Amino acid sequence: MRHRRDSGRNGSLVQEAGTQGGFPLWAGILFGIGFGGFFDGIVFHQLLQWHHMVSGWYPPDNLPNLRLNTLWDGIFHSLTWSVLVLAVYGFVRAARRGRPVKSLRRLAASALMGWGLFNLVEGVADHVVLGVHRVNELVAIDQRWLWDAGFLLWGALMLGLGWAWFRSPARRP
Repeated sequence: MRHRRDSGRNGSLVQEAGTQGGFPLWAGILFGIGFGGFFDGIVFHQLLQWHHMVSGWYPPDNLPNLRLNTLWDGIFHSLTWSVLVLAVYGFVRAARRGRPVKSLRRLAASALMGWGLFNLVEGVADHVVLGVHRVNELVAIDQRWLWDAGFLLWGALMLGLGWAWFRSPARRP
């Protein structure tokens, strides 16, 4: 936690939650969540076409189902775009308060944490609990769990490495 003088009447010390040395950690995490979502949607949904947002419920094997999946892919992209807007707001807010992002290492580390968090939450919610889609629906049914497990493992690894990198002291030249 970082402390600052409150600009109010009493001049008391106020803790700034979600910051590490003035860095807006929450904004960096949202940045990673947004980019993780865009990567997922662009690479897995559009380029590789391994799945769509609700292809586990509505296989895109006919035009109405494909249209429904495309609509939900668009809603998903709209949400990830909104998350990136919130992240930019956080960085601008920090800069206006005299705490501009000066550390690319912290930005990259917090974004890595956010991307890992995206993979974990999206993987558990969409792949395991709700079953709206699997990571790779083009492989044999009995192999799909391997892709889902790899996606979750990759997310946990990104989250852990990002946290360790963020918490590690910066190297001094």
